[in-house]
Amino acid sequence: MSLSRDEATNVARVLTESLPYIQRFTSRTIVIKFGGNAMVDPQLFETFARDVVLMKLVGMNPVIVHGGGPQIGELLGRLKIKSEFVDGMRVTDAPTMDVVEMVLGASVNKEIVDCIHRNGGRAVGLTGKDGELLKARKLQLDSAGEAPQDIGLVGEVTSVDTQVLKMLGDSDFIPVIAPIAGGADGKTYNINADLVAGKIAEVLHAEKLMLLTNVAGLLDQGGDVLTGLSTKEVDRLIADGVIRGGMLPKIRCAVDAVKQGVTSAHIIDGRVPHAALLEIFTDEGIGTLICNKR
Repeated sequence: MSLSRDEATNVARVLTESLPYIQRFTSRTIVIKFGGNAMVDPQLFETFARDVVLMKLVGMNPVIVHGGGPQIGELLGRLKIKSEFVDGMRVTDAPTMDVVEMVLGASVNKEIVDCIHRNGGRAVGLTGKDGELLKARKLQLDSAGEAPQDIGLVGEVTSVDTQVLKMLGDSDFIPVIAPIAGGADGKTYNINADLVAGKIAEVLHAEKLMLLTNVAGLLDQGGDVLTGLSTKEVDRLIADGVIRGGMLPKIRCAVDAVKQGVTSAHIIDGRVPHAALLEIFTDEGIGTLICNKR
């Protein structure tokens, strides 16, 4: 069935609008944290894979870091292992770590790779332990004047070996990374996927860090999306208590990445089909933009 004149005009407008962005971001690295509803909704999963394949085909270098919270929670529930969170971080004892490693490093990672392949791309699945891509240490959570909270085998990234990522970026392959890593103590650590994405964006000097979430973006107290924020403005919103709870790790890693040289960070709604493309290829964008204002 042929398009109507209005439909054809709209398609042409979208393609024309995307051209300067394709030209601007060719050969640039885009680090995307893939998680939330987009990972459990089959249609959103497929559209995300197609979006990433398109980015690669037009010359960008997408790097995917994925979560898997819903899948981990589901398996923990079936095994009758209690889930507990502190400041948005999953408390991870040894049995929980076994589940995390199995879900992230095996089933979820391979599912994303397979989906990219089905949509015409070429992907390589990795965990942070592969080739010591990531190194980690135990994360200590500060508690307002009290002793740091022990949340088990939860880690923070101490180093990223960029050799493999650069090699893949210079080829036809899209890296898909599970956020688990080994430490110097021989233990395996569960790391918040947002924090891994932020650190990888920093060391690769990425053009964009994109964090997919289950909300429209960073919201003010009236429920409206905040965007075009400087890092100083975000720091003030954290201090004022506007940003709190599970959004804190996401926002902090976005701000840290921008402070360390990433051009911009974006908190976008993964429930919107083609959210990543809408952020990159349209004038309006979508979600919350954080950058260093001049």
